[in-house]
Amino acid sequence: MSESTKSASRRDVYREITDKIVAAIQVGAPEFEMPWHRSGALGRPVNAYTDFAYRGVNVVALWTATEFGHFNSRYWATYKQWQLLGARVKEGERGSIIVFFKETTREAYDEKEGEMVPETYLVARSSFVFNANQIDGWETPKPPAKSQVEVMEEAERFAAGTKADIRNGGDRACYRPSGDFVQIPDRERFVGTKTSNPTECYYATLLHELTHWTGHKSRLDRDLANRFGDQAYAMEELVAELGAAFLCGDLRVANSPRLDHAAYIASWLEVLKRDKKAIFTAASKAAAAADYLTWLQPTDSVPTPSIYTGPLPLRTSVADASLSGEGESHGS
Repeated sequence: MSESTKSASRRDVYREITDKIVAAIQVGAPEFEMPWHRSGALGRPVNAYTDFAYRGVNVVALWTATEFGHFNSRYWATYKQWQLLGARVKEGERGSIIVFFKETTREAYDEKEGEMVPETYLVARSSFVFNANQIDGWETPKPPAKSQVEVMEEAERFAAGTKADIRNGGDRACYRPSGDFVQIPDRERFVGTKTSNPTECYYATLLHELTHWTGHKSRLDRDLANRFGDQAYAMEELVAELGAAFLCGDLRVANSPRLDHAAYIASWLEVLKRDKKAIFTAASKAAAAADYLTWLQPTDSVPTPSIYTGPLPLRTSVADASLSGEGESHGS
């Protein structure tokens, strides 16, 4: 059996991916520079063969692999996919692990029917992909160039397209569930960092708060308390961090660390080390939030493939999916 087809029963894909992400978080903890801040500037990782963006925890896993591998490309593919593209993996290069879920069936007793019936469930499988920097014979696509002004205009349209109640003013950014509105300081209050200008910091923060906003009962109804207990507040912050990172990658907005969230790092590490599926849940909820905010956009202004390379959800399916989400949003 090849390495790319080993099942989760032979290698613990949950633990392996979680351990790599934990290691990356620990590296950046002193300055609160997470993998999504450092590698996220490249945008969401994209499969070079299908041209679709990776989703959920695979985005975080590949941003982590990008950091540790010192890659500067967001394009990935399996060994076979690179071959189909006419390219070749360089000798000695090692793949980076991702996860996919395969639907399978088993016999289970149905109390109502009083007999054994087929039951469908998902099984985690590991696969390995290689970055374009590890490849010979393939030229990276060049996305259409956008000026900084165009990028910021796109971000403004995206935020406005959510129709959220966004109130400027005050001295801190937060989402207030009681009034169902986002509060964010005036743009003039934001300062730049070594990776982001003040306007990018404003929009990255706004996207973070809008991710919280998606968790309201009238939207995704995200209740992390059932899953994480006392750590639900910290994990909601991780969902918002990842949701903002996914959207910043889509919109080409440079993301920057929020030093006021440094206190959450210890909680994140504690939960992730104890629960190998926690980052999978957080990334899944973040992806659902990013999809929901994208779905809210007016039909004629949904980000184009050059901005959002993942498959856009059908409006009906996202509306239905929103009813099954977990959790309640709260302050940043």
